[in-house]
Amino acid sequence: MATLQTVAFSSPISQCSQKPRLLPGMTSGIVWQSSRSSFSGQALNTPISKQAQRLKTSRTFTLTIQMVKPAIQFIPGKDEQTIPDVKLTKSRDGTNGMAIFKFDEPSVFDSSGEVGDITGFYMIDDEGTLQSVDVSAKFVNGRPAGIEAKYVMRTPRDWDRFMRFMERYANVNGLQFVKS
Repeated sequence: MATLQTVAFSSPISQCSQKPRLLPGMTSGIVWQSSRSSFSGQALNTPISKQAQRLKTSRTFTLTIQMVKPAIQFIPGKDEQTIPDVKLTKSRDGTNGMAIFKFDEPSVFDSSGEVGDITGFYMIDDEGTLQSVDVSAKFVNGRPAGIEAKYVMRTPRDWDRFMRFMERYANVNGLQFVKS
């Protein structure tokens, strides 16, 4: 027989000073109602396991956060394996800047025929996606040899967001910042 275990979290709504009421025809259920919430539910009585009894006195909560590995993509869903050279420029007043990424023999050329066309330049991390369409390919003797992508930052907020991405990307890929 399967057992049912429940986890309860306390909230201000559950602190209502209402008494439980039994519904007609119910023998073991209690329905809680609150004037501040449209939720009403039935409490179930289940046997408590020995482990749950031991944990009953301690309050331990586990928070799981799934982090996204920082990645660069030219085709959505296909991470670029080649690590780029990145050059940063910033205006004297710090209001805008540009990042220029140069990829020598990027892996996107190996799989572009089977996955799809290059649709842009995407920098993905746990905060979201930064993107640009300023992407150009370099060809040598008719074969693709490199990609150059530019990302423009128009505000100090854009600059800070980009730098947070680059810090995460650098940590994962073993890059370091060299000021020239």
